[in-house]
Amino acid sequence: MRVDVVTLFPELFEPFTTTSLVGRATRAGLLEVRLHDLRAHGLGKHRSVDDEPYGGGAGMVMRPEPLFDAVEELRSAEAHVVLLSPRGHVLDQTRVRSLAERKHLILVCGRYEGVDERVAAHLCDEEISIGDYVLAGGEVAAMVVIEAVSRFVPGVLGNPLSLNHESHASGLLEYPQYTRPSEFRGWQVPEVLMSGDHAAVERWRREEAERLTRERRPDLIEDR
Repeated sequence: MRVDVVTLFPELFEPFTTTSLVGRATRAGLLEVRLHDLRAHGLGKHRSVDDEPYGGGAGMVMRPEPLFDAVEELRSAEAHVVLLSPRGHVLDQTRVRSLAERKHLILVCGRYEGVDERVAAHLCDEEISIGDYVLAGGEVAAMVVIEAVSRFVPGVLGNPLSLNHESHASGLLEYPQYTRPSEFRGWQVPEVLMSGDHAAVERWRREEAERLTRERRPDLIEDR
């Protein structure tokens, strides 16, 4: 998978793309992340990328010309262009799986008060939000998308079966996990997990997943 990121702050991504899961995936050649400084397409001697909003209002709006130039230079026949925006569709596991099927993603990181609407309407294929809150820009959101999607790229995870039991994989939150020691500060690991009865363990995990989901995310139960 190839991911191109259009951003005003490419330096934010350097440690992210060289460490942990994403770093291993890029070194193994399973994932290619390219960073592109939007200032390279800025206007005039100051490489301007923003201007005052028509109709007045606080803040500045990112101009369309630099963004169109940057994305059109990168766009391939297989490219899917995503604008990271607080008004986009909320990223969930279903949308992550859909993005993971793409061979080429172009992630556009907004800043300031947002981007000119012509960018969203005519340049990008979809807008994605990582939650109901506002960040200073789309860079952190782009990292979330990259990490979430990269886990579905074949070969990235050491054990791909782990995807089947994680939170949201089946519409439920993940069941509680325990490891050694069996007793810690008086808190015991549930006996069923040490029983060796695989059917009983599976029942316990299913019941716990349903319990946690009902308590913490009843909306997921309703969706199911």
